[in-house]
Amino acid sequence: MAALYVSGRLFYAWVTFFKHWQEELTMANIEHEPVKGAMSRIKELSADEEARRLAFVRERALRDEISFINEAKREGREEGLQEGREEGREEVALNLIQMNLLSDAQIARVAKLSEVEVRALRDEAQDAQSCVRA
Repeated sequence: MAALYVSGRLFYAWVTFFKHWQEELTMANIEHEPVKGAMSRIKELSADEEARRLAFVRERALRDEISFINEAKREGREEGLQEGREEGREEVALNLIQMNLLSDAQIARVAKLSEVEVRALRDEAQDAQSCVRA
């Protein structure tokens, strides 16, 4: 039970450190040596202008990297969605071509493709059928 109490006090010391590290009066009451060491290190870094500048630059670089990664992911998703839509339109057009009920202009309107794209798909479908028959 004593170990639990001690570890609870140590945990409380670290929580206090993370929440109140800028409050000198609060931190003066902490007795746990590792927390005191961390506080001392923060004071050293805060006093050193070059260390603060480097920490700021490092933090900014990390934020920039995260932003670049998120932007690349967003662009990738958009590209994937666009490709999926295009494939879906082509699949609709191919199904309509196989039904052989509509003109290229009608298929283009329904599938939201150009008539040139529909003709190209029709040619591909006919070439595929020719290869199967041969």
